[in-house]
Amino acid sequence: MKKLLYLAAIVICLVVINNLIHSIYDLWHKQDLVVNAGKELERQKEENRKLKLLLNRVQGTEFIEEEARNKLFMVKPGESAVVLPQVQSKTKAKQPEFPNWQKWLNLFF
Repeated sequence: MKKLLYLAAIVICLVVINNLIHSIYDLWHKQDLVVNAGKELERQKEENRKLKLLLNRVQGTEFIEEEARNKLFMVKPGESAVVLPQVQSKTKAKQPEFPNWQKWLNLFF
């Protein structure tokens, strides 16, 4: 009878130890998840801060004026727009245009 009680106590201890090991492993894994979530939170806060700064800049009159001048070519009253002609580079020599099959042939041979 003593041996049976001793064996039952050992089995119960092994079950408890097994459950404790699984609990420790789960807590360790969840700690990694919490650390990763904290890092992601900090990254998101930084991105949010940058976006708020960009929003404040975009809502300003300076940005609107700059976009109107650069993209819509608008000018203030009393100003005149100056459009410079595009200069073609003289360094580009006209190369003869070959058909595609000849380009592929030149590429491989």
